[in-house]
Amino acid sequence: MKKVLALIVVVMLAATVFSGCKKEAAQGTVKTGLGVITSIANSKDSAEEDGLAEMYSTIVAVTVDKDGKIVKCVIDAAQTKVNFSKEGKLTTPLTNEFKTKNELGLAYNMKGVSGIKKEWNEQAAAFADYVEGKTASQVAGIAVDEAKHPTGSDLKSSVTVSVGDFIAGVQKAVTNAKDYGAQADDKLGLGVITNINKSKDAAADKVGVAQAYSSYALTTTDAQGKITSCVIDASQTNVEFDKSGKITSDLTAEQKTKNELGAAYNMKGNSGIKKEWNEQAAAFAKYVKGKTAADVKSIAISEDGKATNKDITATVTVSIDGFMGTIEKAVAGAK
Repeated sequence: MKKVLALIVVVMLAATVFSGCKKEAAQGTVKTGLGVITSIANSKDSAEEDGLAEMYSTIVAVTVDKDGKIVKCVIDAAQTKVNFSKEGKLTTPLTNEFKTKNELGLAYNMKGVSGIKKEWNEQAAAFADYVEGKTASQVAGIAVDEAKHPTGSDLKSSVTVSVGDFIAGVQKAVTNAKDYGAQADDKLGLGVITNINKSKDAAADKVGVAQAYSSYALTTTDAQGKITSCVIDASQTNVEFDKSGKITSDLTAEQKTKNELGAAYNMKGNSGIKKEWNEQAAAFAKYVKGKTAADVKSIAISEDGKATNKDITATVTVSIDGFMGTIEKAVAGAK
């Protein structure tokens, strides 16, 4: 009996120590990173049917500990499809709403044709859970077939979609991760908003363009709902086509986000405050730190979406309504 009691005490002590270690680890500072992989490769010329401009972005948010291990991960995708006729006229309404795959959920309608009966968002979440605790190099080593479907038995039971962009997105997010003050037990959220309202028909003297403009925000929030870190980015992805409905863009070209473009985005010269887009996005991300989603939503803006508060306009003169909307989404969906 004494031996049994002693064993129970040892087990309880071990559990307490382990719990304490987990709690201590959960209170550590983590880096916050965002990665976006975009392709236009599935776009097609107009023929008997309307042409297709498809701008597909895989978006990954991570927090990473001091040892380079992923603490939390969120994966989503924006699949923006715009049709155009063989006369080079857009046939997709510019006012269409474009939801991400996570937002679509069951409406994406993959579950019925899935061999494991799981929807896209469920599989993305399963992959995100799978990479937590791994380093970027371990994620890069995940076994896949030629089509980038996972082959390991521990993963393919919950993920059968192609994971090539998941892997690349995770690697990019980890590489981009910086210490903005987030803690390991903070919630991690990702918000995405996409519109096509700058798209245009082709004309005799100029090409048409299908433009998917996606805004991204990563947030971490503490137990009180205050933002502890934030990363903002955007991708302005164009597919051009002529008056005969033939695509003129290079479908293999690398697609960079505005943060990746940096000075090459070339806003600084026309900026009244001489700051590039990525600098202004970073300044706004820093401004919202310590605020709640409600605080961010209450920021005063003009009719064109620009801040009116001098505390903001000193460093941010671009429209911030998209920043605000994606932050609100990120906080609301944080896990």
